[in-house]
Amino acid sequence: MIFRKALELELIKKDPTEFAYVKKNKKTVEQLEEEEVPKYLEKEELALLLETAKASGLEHDYLVFLILAYTGIRVGELVALKWKDVDFKNHTISITKTYYNPNNNTFEYQLVTPKTRKSRRKIIVDEEIIHKLKEHKKVQEQIIERIGDTYHNNDFIFAKMERQYGYPIVIKTVQNRMARLLKMANLNLELTPHSLRHTHTSLLAEAGVALEQIMDRLGHTDDKTTKIVYLHVTQEMKKEASQKFSELMRSLR
Repeated sequence: MIFRKALELELIKKDPTEFAYVKKNKKTVEQLEEEEVPKYLEKEELALLLETAKASGLEHDYLVFLILAYTGIRVGELVALKWKDVDFKNHTISITKTYYNPNNNTFEYQLVTPKTRKSRRKIIVDEEIIHKLKEHKKVQEQIIERIGDTYHNNDFIFAKMERQYGYPIVIKTVQNRMARLLKMANLNLELTPHSLRHTHTSLLAEAGVALEQIMDRLGHTDDKTTKIVYLHVTQEMKKEASQKFSELMRSLR
């Protein structure tokens, strides 16, 4: 970066790092197996979390955690979502930006480019999500009609509907809401909204989706954590397959 800037300022005539290549040491399967597996929810635990959000969640809770779990998007990507990003006809959500607000100040947010080039993506979503989004949009439109110009209407899906109307919810709110639901459901309190990204990975792996497809859906080019989760889940599936084969052969004796 320094040499490129120097080139731009015409301090040098040639960038000496132009053809430089930094080798990345790829880890072996054994090394990946030894690494700690990130925390995530089993499918029964995820169902319990969503049931708790549906029955006892606060504003936005069920839809927020449903989308995080069913898409694997980052919390910043979720908070930055606008209605124009949703294609109701083709059941897709476009990820084109992320939310940045280190001080958790409702009024001082920024929308910035996604984490990497690969993070810009279009995700196909379930019919249930589309249905819930339509319901949410109707409620939001009623509030906008009721309060008029008081609503900060910048097209955000997850906009505040009590005080500071229309401003996007802050990431800290999502974190606090998840902690509340985990406690109510008696689930692991160490889990975070990002754990739902790992949960999405694990359930796709369990469903037999290839690692390349999972990484494409998550917006990754190469991610160690995703690989560890995938390897862990698929290894367990292989053990189960081996046990079933042995049981089948024993039943023939």
